[in-house]
Amino acid sequence: QNLRDAQQITAILVDPKDPNRVFVAAEGHPYGSNAERGVFRSTDGGQSFQKVLYKNENTGAADLAFDPTNPQTIYAVLWAARVAPWEVRSGGSIYIAGSGLFKSTDGGSTWRPLTKGLPTAAEELGRMGIAVAPSQPNRIYASVEAKRGLAGIYRSEDAGESWKQVNSDGRIGGRGPGAMGIAVAPDNPEVIYVANTTTWKSTDAGKTFVGFKGAPGGDDYQRIWISAEHPQIIALSSDQGAVISVNGGETWSSWYNQPTAQFYHVTTDNRFPYWVYGAQQESGSVATLSRSDYGEITFRDWHLIGIFEYGYIAIDPLDPNILYGDWLTRTKQDIGEYAKVTPEPIRRGEYRYTRTLPVVFSPLEPHTLYFAANVLFKTTDTGNSWQVISPDLTRETYEIPANLGAFAASDPEKGKHRGVIYAVAPSFKEANTIWAGTDDGLIHITRDGGKSWQNVTPPQLKPWSKASTIEASHFDAGTAYAAINSFRLDDLRAHIYRTRDFGKTWTEITHGIPDGGASNVVREDPARKGLLFAGTEGAVYVSFNDGDDWQPLQLNLPHTSMRDIAVHGDDLIVATHGRSFWVLDDLTPLRQMNADIAKETVHLFAPQEAIRFRWNRNPDTPLPPEVPAGKNPPDGAIIDYYLASAAKGPVTLEILDDQQRCVRRYASTDKPESLEKTAGEHPIPMYWVRPTQILSGAPGMHRFVWNLHYAPPDSLGHEFPISAIVHDTPKYPLGASVVPGNYMAKLTVEGKSYSQALVVKMDPRIKTSLADLHKQFEMESGSVKGMNETFEALSQVRTVRAQLKERGAKAGKGALADAIAGLDRQAAELEGATQSNFFGLPPGAKQPENFSGLNQHFGGIL
Repeated sequence: QNLRDAQQITAILVDPKDPNRVFVAAEGHPYGSNAERGVFRSTDGGQSFQKVLYKNENTGAADLAFDPTNPQTIYAVLWAARVAPWEVRSGGSIYIAGSGLFKSTDGGSTWRPLTKGLPTAAEELGRMGIAVAPSQPNRIYASVEAKRGLAGIYRSEDAGESWKQVNSDGRIGGRGPGAMGIAVAPDNPEVIYVANTTTWKSTDAGKTFVGFKGAPGGDDYQRIWISAEHPQIIALSSDQGAVISVNGGETWSSWYNQPTAQFYHVTTDNRFPYWVYGAQQESGSVATLSRSDYGEITFRDWHLIGIFEYGYIAIDPLDPNILYGDWLTRTKQDIGEYAKVTPEPIRRGEYRYTRTLPVVFSPLEPHTLYFAANVLFKTTDTGNSWQVISPDLTRETYEIPANLGAFAASDPEKGKHRGVIYAVAPSFKEANTIWAGTDDGLIHITRDGGKSWQNVTPPQLKPWSKASTIEASHFDAGTAYAAINSFRLDDLRAHIYRTRDFGKTWTEITHGIPDGGASNVVREDPARKGLLFAGTEGAVYVSFNDGDDWQPLQLNLPHTSMRDIAVHGDDLIVATHGRSFWVLDDLTPLRQMNADIAKETVHLFAPQEAIRFRWNRNPDTPLPPEVPAGKNPPDGAIIDYYLASAAKGPVTLEILDDQQRCVRRYASTDKPESLEKTAGEHPIPMYWVRPTQILSGAPGMHRFVWNLHYAPPDSLGHEFPISAIVHDTPKYPLGASVVPGNYMAKLTVEGKSYSQALVVKMDPRIKTSLADLHKQFEMESGSVKGMNETFEALSQVRTVRAQLKERGAKAGKGALADAIAGLDRQAAELEGATQSNFFGLPPGAKQPENFSGLNQHFGGIL
C-alpha cells in the first residue's frame, strides 16, 4: 500500500530492534514524474507505508543507512534525475537541482539536509552512496557524483555535519548512477570498499585504494554487503550476479551458479539438437545446446561465439557454423575465429548506431543479410561488401516528449537527437518486402527491395515510441505485427499493433494484457495462423485469435523482463533480461487448442513426434549437484490431456503398437515406490532419484511422459546408474526400447476411451538401420522375457525350499530327512546367487548356471 507506483526501489532498511519497522527508498519513475518517490516508513512489517521524506515529483531517494548504535538516526540520499527517451552520449542520466543528503534523529518523522563540504547543485551534485562505520558511527563515508574534480569519496567525522573530499580518482568514486555502492568494515573504520567497474578497497580511510575485485572491461559492481558478525564474509552484486567471499576477499564464489544472464535477443540454428544463441549484458555472447547428450545442460554444452555483448545474432541458414553479430562480426564457430565485416570499419560519424542493432537473414534468399544503423544495409557476399538500400528512416524533427518535463533544459544535446532502425523484418512471402521500425517511433515498408520506402507508422505512435520488434507474417505478405515499447515515454502499458494491408491501417491488439508491463516482442507461430506470443517487461502471453485477445502463458517462468521470443519446431524459447533462457517444450497443444476443445469434458491432444534419444550418454561419474545445470527436455513421448473435472474412477493410459498390442499401461491408481524403501535398498542420497510419475485424474491440463520403453522386467537387483542426474535418475533395469514406428496413445476416463496416433522416430544422428533396430529389440525383449521367466522360476524354487525347510524340521532324523535335505541341495543349486561381474571370471572359475545368475545375466544384456 502506497508504494504500488514507485517502480524503482533503491534501498530497504529493517530496524534491527523492531522487524515491523521498515524504511524504503523509492527512486520513482525513471522516465517521468510521479508522487510515489522519496523515503517511506512502515510500522506494520510492510503492510502499509507512510511517506516521510519527499521533495517533489522529480526527486527520488537513492540510498539509506542507519546509525548502527541508534536506529532512530537515519541517513537518506535524495536524487533528482531522469533517464532520457534517447541514449545520452555520456551514458548518464539528466540531472536538475534537488539531490542531497538528509538526516533524521527521530525515526524518520523529521529531516534536515547535510550540506557542509559537499558539492552543490551548481557543482552538478548527482547520486550519492553512503555508509556509516559500525565501530565508529560518527564516521560516515559517501561516494559522490559531481562535476570533474569534485566527484569522489567524501568522509565525515561528525555524523554528517561536515564533509571533506578524501579521494577524487574517477575510477573509484562518483563514476555515475549505476555504481555508487560503498561499505565500511564492521571492525575497522579505516577499511572501506567502493563498487565501480572494479570494486576497490582502502585501508587508510579512503586516501588510497587498490583494486579488490574486477576484470578488464569492467564487471560493473553495484552493491557491497559485509557481515557485521563475521567481517570476513563479503557479498558483491554485479551485472552478472552475486559473489561471496568468506575469507575477506582472498577467494570468491562464482556467479555461474545463478541463472542471471541478461539477454537482448534469442535465435536458433537448424542443427539437431538445435542450439540457442544470445548476446548478454557484461558476459559476452553464448551458444547452448537445447538438449544435452549427457542428461542435463551444463558448461559442457555452452561455448563462446565471439559476438559483442549487445544485440542480435544471425546464423547463416546455409552453414550453421557461420554466425553474424551486432557491431558487426562474422564468426566461424568451430575454430572461434571472427572477422569484422561492418559497413563502416571505423566509425567516423557517417552513420548512427546504438547498443543493439538488427542483423537478420532473408528467410527467402539465404545469401541475403541485412544490418541496420540509421539506414538499412544489405550484403549478399557474407559481409565482404555492403549496399545501402534505404535513406535515413528516423524522425528528422519532433517535439521534446512531455515526460522529460523539468529535465529538458538540462539535456546536454538540447533535444537534438536522432534515432536508429531498431527492428527489421524481411517478409516470409515476398523477397522484396521488408519492414523497418525505428527507436524514435516510425515504421516503414519497402516492396521493391529498398528502391522506395513508404512511411506506414500507426498514428498512435509518438516520438521515441520504440519499435522493439516487427514480425512479418508467415502466411500473408500484407500482415505484420509490431511490439512498441513506450517505457521511455513513461508508459508501462503494452502496445502491440497488427496490419493486414501492408501498413495502410493498424489495429492495436492488447486486450487481456494488463497495464504495468511495456511490450518488448511479438511473434507469430509459423505452424498455426493466428497463434501469437508476446513478451512484456514482466510476463509472456498467448493469443489464439490473431491478437484480438490475450491470456498469460507464465507457468513456472519467473516474472522478469521478456526481451525476445523464438519458435523452433515445437518449442517456444524466451530470452529474459536477468533470468537467462527458458524453453517451453512441445507447444503442440496450443496449436490444437480451439473453442470446441475448451467445451469438452475430456480431451487427449495429438502428440508430437517422439524422438528416441538416449537418456544419458555419459558412461561414468556424474557431475555433483552443486554444478549448475539446466534441465533437458523430456526423454520420451509427451502425452497431453485435459480433464474438465476430477475423474470419478481410475484414469488409464495405454500405449499400443501398430498391431494393437499393449506396449505400456499406466493408471492413476499406480502407487509410487516410497523414498524410504528406495533409501533402504540403495547406498545413495535420495536427491539423485527421479520421482515416479503418476497419471493424474485431477481437473485441468496434464502432461505425462512415456519413456519409450516397455515395462521393466522382474529383476533380482535394481540400481541407479553411475551416470546419474540429480533429481532425474531412473531406476534400472528399464524395459526394452521400442522400435521406431507407429503407435497409439489410448486414454480411458470413466469407461470412455480417447485415442491419438503417436509416431516414434529415431535420433536422426543414429544411422542404424531399421532392420538392426528390430534385432536389438528382439535381443532386449528376449532378455526381458528371460528375466521374467527366471524370476518366476526363482519364486517357485524359493517357495519349494521354504516348504522343504518346514517339512525337514518336522521329519527329524532318518531317510525322509536325508531325502528332504538332498532335494533342498538340488533346489539351492537351481536358486544360486547373484555374483559381482566387475572383474569378469570369479576366483573359483565359472560357476554353474542357476536362476539367480541367469536373471542377472539377462539384465546385463539390457
